Amino acid sequence: MLRFNKLRLSGFKSFVDGSDLEIALGLTGVVGPNGCGKSNLVEALRWVMGETSAKQMRGSEMDDVIFGGTNDRPARNIAEVILSLDNSTRIAPAQFNNTDELEVSRRIDREKGSTYRVNGHEVRARDVQLLFADSATGARSTALVSQGKINSIIAAKPVERRVLLEEAAGITGLHSRRHEAELRLKGAETNLERLDDILITLEAQLTHLKKQVRQATRYRNISDHIRKAEATLFFLRWTSNEKILEEARRDFQEVENKVKNLTGVSAKAAALQAKNASDLPNHRQKEIEASAELQRLTITRDGLDSEEKRIKEQLIECSNRIEETAIDINREETLIKDSDLALKNLEEERNNIQNTANNEKDALNEAEKKLTKANKVANELEAELTLKTDQAANNEARSSALAQKIKELKIRKERLEARRQVISNQSNQLKSESSETTDMVIAEKRLTEAQNNREKARNISNSAEIGRTTAINEANKAATATHDAISIATRLKAEIEALSEIQDAEDLNKWPPVIDSLGVEAGYEAALAVALGEDLSASLDEEAPSHWRSLNPLETQPALPEGTRPLSEFVSAPSSLDRRLQQVGVVDDDTKAQQLVTSLVQGQRIVSLSGDLWRWDGFTVSAIATTPAQTRLEQRKRLKVCQNQLNQAEEKAKTLKNHHINSMAAEEEARKNEIIARDASKEADAAYSKERDRVAEIKERSAGRISILESLSEQIISVATDLEHLAKEEKDTFDLLAEIPKAEGPREEIKKLREKLARSRSFQVDSQSRHDTFLRAAEERKQRISNIVSDIQSWSARKQIAQTQLQQLIQRQKSLNQERERLIQRPEEIQ
Repeated sequence: MLRFNKLRLSGFKSFVDGSDLEIALGLTGVVGPNGCGKSNLVEALRWVMGETSAKQMRGSEMDDVIFGGTNDRPARNIAEVILSLDNSTRIAPAQFNNTDELEVSRRIDREKGSTYRVNGHEVRARDVQLLFADSATGARSTALVSQGKINSIIAAKPVERRVLLEEAAGITGLHSRRHEAELRLKGAETNLERLDDILITLEAQLTHLKKQVRQATRYRNISDHIRKAEATLFFLRWTSNEKILEEARRDFQEVENKVKNLTGVSAKAAALQAKNASDLPNHRQKEIEASAELQRLTITRDGLDSEEKRIKEQLIECSNRIEETAIDINREETLIKDSDLALKNLEEERNNIQNTANNEKDALNEAEKKLTKANKVANELEAELTLKTDQAANNEARSSALAQKIKELKIRKERLEARRQVISNQSNQLKSESSETTDMVIAEKRLTEAQNNREKARNISNSAEIGRTTAINEANKAATATHDAISIATRLKAEIEALSEIQDAEDLNKWPPVIDSLGVEAGYEAALAVALGEDLSASLDEEAPSHWRSLNPLETQPALPEGTRPLSEFVSAPSSLDRRLQQVGVVDDDTKAQQLVTSLVQGQRIVSLSGDLWRWDGFTVSAIATTPAQTRLEQRKRLKVCQNQLNQAEEKAKTLKNHHINSMAAEEEARKNEIIARDASKEADAAYSKERDRVAEIKERSAGRISILESLSEQIISVATDLEHLAKEEKDTFDLLAEIPKAEGPREEIKKLREKLARSRSFQVDSQSRHDTFLRAAEERKQRISNIVSDIQSWSARKQIAQTQLQQLIQRQKSLNQERERLIQRPEEIQ
């Protein structure tokens, strides 16, 4: 397992300057007050081990880990944490396993993101996370215990506990790699599905393009006919429009004469209209003055109507207010009468209460004297009763406590006797037991056998684990090789299908081209393509629109220039092409061809292996000019090569697949053997632990018997001493109990005092009740007199307010009557 040696921080949170934390063997602790940066050290470990969540770093974004500055120091733009690891056991991943010490660093630039380095080489964050995952740790490891972590582990769900067990077993890295591999496989499957969709789309597009080619050809033919028809139509329209134009000119002359006549008539009408327009302003001025007078009279009439309506409404409102005033006057007169009556009743009640208070003054003084005497007698009797009761209670409590103590001493004495008997029996039993030396020898022998069996089982388990690991590696290699072979075969199939579709798209099912009947030697494909060109697409069927006819050989066939060889020697073709192929010469050197081109006769041509062409009439084609025929020949050549490679790839994939199946079977067998070996190892460990515990138990019993006997002897002596002390304490308790007097006499005297006190209490309560009655009545009379005075003042104020309000209402009533008379006369004035 990788061991942490040192943690170095620079610009990380509160560690603005470079700081080193040495992590020695054993336990390393950091102690300090709140806010000193202890938590920042743990977060630095999480961060350098690949933590990607800013929330886990107690921030809103990852740039928050950079020192933000203080009042005295500016903020930093860079933070770096370096963790030194001991890799002397060489258990790191293969890419980092070449040194004894690893230095993992993470550096962040503000607003630019983080970079990871291992021993100075930049790596991915995923590589760093796998490095620590293989060592059963990491940024989210349960080894980093924070606040609330224990509770979350206790309350964890089964899936979360599985993660904890996987980390303890050290297979977290394997699961991470498996998850990454599954994601890649899913991505590859998605890409393959997309590729299938693209191929289907391309097929549809190809079919559509073929249809468009046919439509374009037809369109060109139809367009020629349309252009001729349009030209004829335009000529006919031009001739017809010439006649229409001549007729329009005659009509225009007639219309122009009519316009001249009508222009004169229009001039006369315009003169008359001008004369009438000069008289129009005077008539409009008179109309405006009449309209203004009419508008003024209309407004005046509307104002008088509104005034009359408003006066009627005011008259109604005034009548209502007169009625309300009359009601208010009646209410105020009633209130004045009620005030006079209430004041008279209150004066009479105050006089009666005052007379009653004067008569009860003597009775209150007599009640106070009786109450004082009753309180004195009751207090004296209560003090005497309390003294007698306390004395009797103390004597009874002491007697009860001593009796209880005597009972407890007897129980303790019985328990000590029983304990002494038990200890004696245990001591006798231990002395009578035989020695366990024989059992010890047998147990040690069994322990040695169990230890040997455990070592054998562990060796077998280790061998099985190594075999399983080897089988897994072989299976993985076989799977990778199989996958590669299948990928190659799939790619070749796709290329073959594409080339086949291209060939099929270009061929005509009814008249296959002559190129399908040709055989050409390797290296002469370009020469054949440039020699025949588009003629390769012609058919051998004479019914085809474009075809090769079979003709007899020429009687006198011109010879090719010296230094050339006829193309027919390198191409196997039907007899229909003999005349053409025999008149095509092949050369290896372009310079030589340039010299021979002048010696060509009519119908002859020279071609080179690279694809150059020189014809007898001077037509020349360079090798860089790619022709459709050449492309078709290259595609056919590539198709044959791909078919051969596909056969080899399929055979290889089949062999590798069988090897993979065998490897999987071997892996499964190795896994079963490992499980059996582990079970045997666990059983051997359990047997060894059982025998070891038995030996320890026998040794412990043998070693503890002597100490137990000594302890029992000491307990027997201690119990005898306790019994002597209990006997002495019991005798002293009996003596104290005999000195306490009997309780019958004080109880009788207390009973008589209680009866006498009860009679005194009854007389005291009666006196207190009578006295309180007189006091309460006097207090009530005093309170009632105060209330009466307040009521008299209130009613007097109400009466005064009512009188003032009555005078104001009478005056208001007079004013309202005068206003009503005025409003009654106003409509007549308006009329």
